[in-house]
Amino acid sequence: MSSSSSVRRGGPAWLVGAAIVLLALNLRVAIGSVGVVIDPLRDDLGMSATVAGVLTTLPVLCFAVFGTTAARVVRLLGLDRTAAALLAVLALGLLARSVVDSTALFLVLSVVALAACAVGNVVLPALAKEHFPDRLPLVGSLYGAALMAGGAVSSVVTVPAADALGGWRPGIAVWAVLSVAALLPWLPIAARAGRAGRDVRPVGPSLARLARSRLAWACALCFGAQSAQAYAQFGWFPTILADAGLAQGTAGAMQGLLGAVGIPMTLLLPPLVARLGGRGILPWVFAALTASGWAGVLWAPTAAPWLWAILLGLGGCAFTWVLIMFGRRASTTEGTASLSAFAQSVGYLVAGLGPFGTGLLHDVTGSWTAPVTVLMLGAVLIGVFGTLVDRGGTIEDELERPAA
Repeated sequence: MSSSSSVRRGGPAWLVGAAIVLLALNLRVAIGSVGVVIDPLRDDLGMSATVAGVLTTLPVLCFAVFGTTAARVVRLLGLDRTAAALLAVLALGLLARSVVDSTALFLVLSVVALAACAVGNVVLPALAKEHFPDRLPLVGSLYGAALMAGGAVSSVVTVPAADALGGWRPGIAVWAVLSVAALLPWLPIAARAGRAGRDVRPVGPSLARLARSRLAWACALCFGAQSAQAYAQFGWFPTILADAGLAQGTAGAMQGLLGAVGIPMTLLLPPLVARLGGRGILPWVFAALTASGWAGVLWAPTAAPWLWAILLGLGGCAFTWVLIMFGRRASTTEGTASLSAFAQSVGYLVAGLGPFGTGLLHDVTGSWTAPVTVLMLGAVLIGVFGTLVDRGGTIEDELERPAA
């Protein structure tokens, strides 16, 4: 389906494009808004440190588990109506968890919100493939930047919002407003697709069938290797710098710089993909940037922490790149949805090893040398698996070939 015909079916190009970006902007606020108010939240709910640890682990677990259900949801509702439904569920989960007084209920409602985010993670590449098949790098860079911006903005704005509105509860509840705002453009898009009887309901390769695809595994492991790096950085980068002697405030600012630098750089991906795609160059660039950032942290953590943050942030552009590649490594919307579900479900399971393994190695060795060294060497995996992804064909072609 051409880009123009799909957009006419869903609505004007600007409306569909804006709806996709707004959807992406919402998919990290459930995470970013909680971490910065965890102390007053724990005091108010009587939450133990162990349960707080579970809360911080929920995103990766939910992304892995509920990502596998996304294909079934889309088959039931269609792509456009799935986007609308998940935003409604996200708004409900964000609002409801802000008013409960029970730790258990807060966790359950967090799972509800994160489940909606997990489905959103999976359908983003499929929505781009369906509505803008000829502009995948451009649309992918826009929603990738929106994903990063949503996490960064929610982390920065939640505390001032809580101070202004009277506590952590309204501070995290306010993000439900953003979800409702993002839902509004999806309502006419989903309604128009429903009236036409043509809302795409992908029935692509099953997850079991994709598990026999080397290309699907390359996508999953590349996504997992990058995400493990990202979650290790989110969890430990400022702590590593602070333990090396950097002031706490400066270490926190370096974390903010790391997250912020990737947003504008992600927008430069379309021309880079056009010029360098298919040759395995970009994944090795991301790997080298990430490894160089960790090398600086390892050997001179306080000498130029801003430089190490910038290098790691630039290396993190691999995240958006691999999301774009889900659409390029499948020839249909159906295949894109299935590949996205498989790669993200497996990838987020791998991603959990990043922060957990980093903390474990630190506890075992008593220093940051071993975990940072492993992270530095682990960046090579982005290059290895990314090259297989970049040089691959499509999963449909691979699955149709007879076994050797």
